[in-house]
Amino acid sequence: MTTMMLLLLLLVASCAAIPQNLSDKMFTFPQETNTAHVRLTTSRQNLQAVTVCLRFFTDLKRHHSLFSLALPSFDNAFLLFKSANLDSFQMWVRSMAANFEGLDFKLNKWQSVCATWDAASGLAQLWVDGKPSRRKFTSFGSNINGPIIIALGQEQDSHGGGFDAKQSFVGMMSDLHMWDYKLSPCEIRKYTNGRGYANGNVLNWNSLEFQIIGRVLIENQQNTCQ
Repeated sequence: MTTMMLLLLLLVASCAAIPQNLSDKMFTFPQETNTAHVRLTTSRQNLQAVTVCLRFFTDLKRHHSLFSLALPSFDNAFLLFKSANLDSFQMWVRSMAANFEGLDFKLNKWQSVCATWDAASGLAQLWVDGKPSRRKFTSFGSNINGPIIIALGQEQDSHGGGFDAKQSFVGMMSDLHMWDYKLSPCEIRKYTNGRGYANGNVLNWNSLEFQIIGRVLIENQQNTCQ
């Protein structure tokens, strides 16, 4: 490897490691591909509980990934997946799936979704616009233990890869936070209302470390005036 190539790799790594404040911003995924995604970085590599919250806007009527966390031993270590049926979501934890039906999801509308799980009980739950699903059993007794790779826009069928365009996300995404504990119902409603909630301690939209691969744009949120 040449000195120039080493310098370029160091430059890319250093840029990706600088946290950015994405307040009032959104990621735009403008087209169906098997490459374009955002890779997120966290120093926390051992999770005994998880809450992930994000807001998204799409017109997709097919399956697509909203949040994909993979380990070398589990492609779907923590996966939030929108099913083709409008009112259906899936959550995978350590490759064990739970299906959530009858949730109030609409196309072409900004909506918030929060997913919670803890290893002690194995119970998973989804909240869409502050309204809860029933709790369902998934994986229990073992933590999600790194090395962790997190991708937005694609579903990992291998650790950091194995993307399928027909499972890619097309639309806009914003306000992503992740915690290493279960948020209370009150805290989830605060997130849904957009005020008074604690920023994620695993991933924080206001101080996010990430790398964009392919055609993903950072744009102003459409509900803000400049």
